[in-house]
Amino acid sequence: MPVHDWTRVCDGTFHDFHYSWVLEIKRALKRGLLPKGYYVMAEQIGGDLGAPDVLTLQASGQQPETDGSLSGTATLTESPPIVHSRSTITRDSYARMQRSVVIRHTSNDRIVAMIEILSAGNKSSRHAIRSFLDKAVAALDSGVHLLLVDVHPPGPRDPHGIHRALLNEIGTEEYTLASEQQFTVASYIGGAVVEAFVEHFAVGQPIPQMPLFLTRENYVQVPLEAAYMAAWEDVPGQYQERLVSHD
Repeated sequence: MPVHDWTRVCDGTFHDFHYSWVLEIKRALKRGLLPKGYYVMAEQIGGDLGAPDVLTLQASGQQPETDGSLSGTATLTESPPIVHSRSTITRDSYARMQRSVVIRHTSNDRIVAMIEILSAGNKSSRHAIRSFLDKAVAALDSGVHLLLVDVHPPGPRDPHGIHRALLNEIGTEEYTLASEQQFTVASYIGGAVVEAFVEHFAVGQPIPQMPLFLTRENYVQVPLEAAYMAAWEDVPGQYQERLVSHD
């Protein structure tokens, strides 16, 4: 199935599709693609790759008990600070809610690889792309292997594509993105020496099959296109029509 132009619909529509796509990739990996000793989960992973329990606590909406230790402090509602300017800045919720496909090893549950499907929210602000790049760099520095999938066109914060943006963080190599193929799939071997395997494609073209490395030598091929097709079935009909129309 040719990839669609997701700029035709709102970010919420892609976020819903993103959820289905992640689930289909997880199912594909779980059903025979991963070797013995590896398992896959859809998780919310932040920059600190060593604190999954903290992420679970935050995602569930739980808060630690305060046992009265906050008594005597001021509250924003009752005593707002007197300042020159006060602003409410709406964060992109989809970038913060989306999940990663995370591969762990059963020996000690360590993360060995991650698949990140970018949303428009990952590139919606300097903070959003900074957070995403920080997470990617932290993963590679920890020896975690990455597969990045970006079906959104380059913007002001990644004018040469997400691969070039990540290269600027980890090395000095120059990279030029072809103007006619602006979507990216890139597989990285993490560690002290990073290796990158990159493909580009465009609206109307299928998503290339890409390797997901489990070690510096061993990888599995991720059926991104097949998972995309399966997830497409969950997209509501009115949005399917908008995405396939040519007007």
